[in-house]
Amino acid sequence: MKNNVLTQGLCAFAFTMTACHVNAASPVDFSNLVEQVSPAVVSVNVVKKMSEQELLQQQVPEILRRFFGNQIIIPQQRAPQEKTGYGSAFFISKDGYLLTNHHVVEDASKVTITLNDRREIDVTVVGSDERTDVALLKVSGGSFPELRTGNVDQLRVGEPVLAIGSPFGFDYSASAGIVSAKMRNMMGETSVPFIQTDVALNPGNSGGPLFNQRGEVVGVNSRIFSGTGGYMGLSFSIPIDVAMDVAEQLKKNGKVTRSYLGVSLQDIDRNLAESYNLSKPEGSLVTQVAPNSPAARAGLQAGDVILKYNGTAISRTSELLNYLNRSAPKQKISLDILRDDKRRSISATLDTAPDDTPAKSTTQNNTTKGPVLGVSIRDLTQAELTRLEVKGGILIQDVRAGGLAAQARIQPNDVVTSVNGKTVLNSKQFVDVVSELKNGTVARVAIIRQGQRAIVGMRIQ
Repeated sequence: MKNNVLTQGLCAFAFTMTACHVNAASPVDFSNLVEQVSPAVVSVNVVKKMSEQELLQQQVPEILRRFFGNQIIIPQQRAPQEKTGYGSAFFISKDGYLLTNHHVVEDASKVTITLNDRREIDVTVVGSDERTDVALLKVSGGSFPELRTGNVDQLRVGEPVLAIGSPFGFDYSASAGIVSAKMRNMMGETSVPFIQTDVALNPGNSGGPLFNQRGEVVGVNSRIFSGTGGYMGLSFSIPIDVAMDVAEQLKKNGKVTRSYLGVSLQDIDRNLAESYNLSKPEGSLVTQVAPNSPAARAGLQAGDVILKYNGTAISRTSELLNYLNRSAPKQKISLDILRDDKRRSISATLDTAPDDTPAKSTTQNNTTKGPVLGVSIRDLTQAELTRLEVKGGILIQDVRAGGLAAQARIQPNDVVTSVNGKTVLNSKQFVDVVSELKNGTVARVAIIRQGQRAIVGMRIQ
């Protein structure tokens, strides 16, 4: 039996038809609502260049890859190929701004939208945030239909909701269900308190709106929980207030700035509640405090239980994380905590979180002096530097089949920290060091792979 997996990327490039799940009858009649809001929902069409890995999978039979992996040299290189995908989006302003998912437009070379009157318009990606899976788009023109946003706090579990999108490319498809749960944090993610529904979502629904009964957008459809890649009764949407906050920052700054407290947290269960003399499981337990962080400066300690945030009671960690994510850097906050069976209040001033936006990739090519390794690289983000406990390095994003790096078994996601003992802090230093390598030699490349350090020998020829 396959394990259930969280599937981000409902706009996945699926070209085979599968049977669609037929949802149970909706408890309300949404027909008038669908007619009213459909003009503001659009289909998103994207064109993306295929990676070397995807080209290899197309050109080399599966049986050969099982035996030889990715170390197969293709005699004749084909021209770069492209693939197409689809998703959904919706207008949030009359002057042409739209919301969709980050994964819909990620790495796209061209994005267009199709309106319900069949017009196709080119799109500019204003900005995109991977952590929340939100992207802001813009089209030229005016007087576009604008959707109203609702109050997610007033959304109740069991309330009927409606989704409109383009599952499997079938545009303007409506599906309905109920809210199954709120404030879902999954797979270690802490940036989005997802709305869980039983609305049927499938590839192509990504980025489409989730409506309440009043025709207000309460969420951006993002992902499903599935063992097959298709709908199995669990769908997740980004709350519209989170998406709109991200969109506003993308519009103003082109990126998202987040606040930082500097703590690791976990939920309180029954046993911990009893050990802390709590009447019920509530609050969020601090398991670690980062040195020199706002939490450390405020005197927060591991073992403290945070019970209130700015006077609002905390039932579970996901609620506290949501409040922190919605707070601005430099904002002063108050925390009611439990320590040594005594309740006390402390205040802290949030910092700006380390930038986790990856730098643009650099491809080492024939214009570079020295050997061509056949890799695409980028600098490490501050968050990655902190996690790996390094001062610098470069991330291998892609490895060309048959290249020098591939022959040395360097892999995507490897982090290079030095070459021949020379420290590599960024992409420029990496290119400079590589330019000095001589034919007929073997370079010592220090890497970090899945948290483990290693040195590989790369023959230069």
